Amino acid sequence: MDLSQNSAAGTAASGGNGMVSNQTNDTATVAAADDSKQNLNQVINSIQKTLGLLHQLYLTVSSFNAASQLPLLQRLNSLVSELNNMVQLSEKCTIQVPMEVLNLIDDGKNPDEFTRDVINSCIAKNQVTKGKTDAFKSLRKHLLEELEQTFPDEVEAYREIRASSAAEAKRLAQSQSMLPNGDVKVKPEI
Repeated sequence: MDLSQNSAAGTAASGGNGMVSNQTNDTATVAAADDSKQNLNQVINSIQKTLGLLHQLYLTVSSFNAASQLPLLQRLNSLVSELNNMVQLSEKCTIQVPMEVLNLIDDGKNPDEFTRDVINSCIAKNQVTKGKTDAFKSLRKHLLEELEQTFPDEVEAYREIRASSAAEAKRLAQSQSMLPNGDVKVKPEI
């Protein structure tokens, strides 16, 4: 489902007034995910059917004689029809495959190598980021200790302000049913 269909579906679900409830958005998101899975499954089934037709065509061609001309033409027509069906189904599917994966396949390598490399890269970046975060936490702690020795009253006031603002942010997040990271909680429909 593309953006224009999605916005049209949202407008239709809202009665045309442009006001869409969260429940409608959640339902539309779930429906879009189900449609995407269904489209992908249809493409996969079409690919499997095409492979079966190619195998039948191979068997017909490998043992070709004058009597097998009609079955050969029927199988060719079936293959063309299924390829056309596959193209139509694939237009509904919006899956993007990285070029690196296709290059690995062309080189005769396992595409899982790409996944492994991406995961290892993410782990390395995560460790670097965690190291930076830990360094800043350590610096903050050290600065607060030094400031507390020099300006004890100001540091105490800072800690009180920080604690009250953290409590306010937590209370606000709970009142808006938001997660601490800013995401909105989604209530599953039963």
